[in-house]
Amino acid sequence: MTDHAEQAEPAEPAERRRAKPGAAARPRLAPAAPAPGVPELGIPETVAPEPAAPRPLGESRRWPRSFADRLTSPLPGVRALARLAREGRLRPPLESLREIPELPFEPGPPPLTGPGETALTWAGHASWVLRIGGLTVLTDPVWARRILGTPARVTPVGVRWEDLPPVDAVVISHNHFDHLDAPTVRRLPTATPVFVPAGLARWFRARGFTRVTELDWWEAAELPGADGPVRFDFVPAHHWSKRTLTDTCRSLWGGWVLTAPGGQRVYFAGDTGYGHWFQQIGRRYPGIDVALLPIGAYEPRWMLSGVHTDPEQAVRAHRDLGARVLAPMHWSTFLLSAEPPLEPLHRIRAAWEATGRPREELWDLPVGASRVLE
Repeated sequence: MTDHAEQAEPAEPAERRRAKPGAAARPRLAPAAPAPGVPELGIPETVAPEPAAPRPLGESRRWPRSFADRLTSPLPGVRALARLAREGRLRPPLESLREIPELPFEPGPPPLTGPGETALTWAGHASWVLRIGGLTVLTDPVWARRILGTPARVTPVGVRWEDLPPVDAVVISHNHFDHLDAPTVRRLPTATPVFVPAGLARWFRARGFTRVTELDWWEAAELPGADGPVRFDFVPAHHWSKRTLTDTCRSLWGGWVLTAPGGQRVYFAGDTGYGHWFQQIGRRYPGIDVALLPIGAYEPRWMLSGVHTDPEQAVRAHRDLGARVLAPMHWSTFLLSAEPPLEPLHRIRAAWEATGRPREELWDLPVGASRVLE
């Protein structure tokens, strides 16, 4: 199932809970168990730790049975699902669907890049074609027309599969169907290096992939590129994981920071709500050139605020990261929630303008468009 069907209902404020004498107390989430050197949730880092030494590629590792202690918002209960059924708001209003033909779409092949250049092409949703350090890296590749449990995509894939250069690596943020698509994965050679969250390597190895590296938060690995080694750091996100009825939070979720040998740095957030992790990522990985941040699938807020940023929160996250460029994603492809199709674009432009930052540092690309870092 896709992640929009079972999302987190935000915890009630403490003062509201106290205002209900006699009511049963809601269970509270335990803080996430920090990886070595990671502060507890809510406690800011005063000095950023040194980046972790790269781990070996493809190593076999053992993990906890569950990563539920990493959640920063409660998963939905019966009340949330009953409210959703009662309100029936999980798709855009019918009258707003006339906006679909206006969604920006400029398909084309990825640009050719020279030594030391970093380029990105938005294929749609959370799928990017990154050219960094001489490597071609795909993020959360979904080239399928339809994913389980949701209507077909409303814009085609922005890059034809046959127009892709040889894929040198794939990064996966988590296992929801709109980010991990089995039909697309089957198109890849099984020798493709794949970087995945802790607990997800088994899924790829069962499909014959032989070069799978799984990482915990704040861990890293390196892959040789034409310009030198490219570093892949796995970082936290405010989200969750689930792919079947029995595997809730059995694998981890997160984003990726890719660093080229020359120092150019791209942050791919995957899927996330807004929260404290952005400041910590920015401190640990200063000088992020481009932040690929989600801006869609955010309505209704009472259900999705814990796991999906809205456009204004994406701008705040970009500020927290200390990044130079914001490139929005996770909109204009699949209609996963109740906001009108074009609303994320209008809101991200307005929120960006309110910051006073240069307009050219907002890369609100059409699906299929590319940019080269200067």
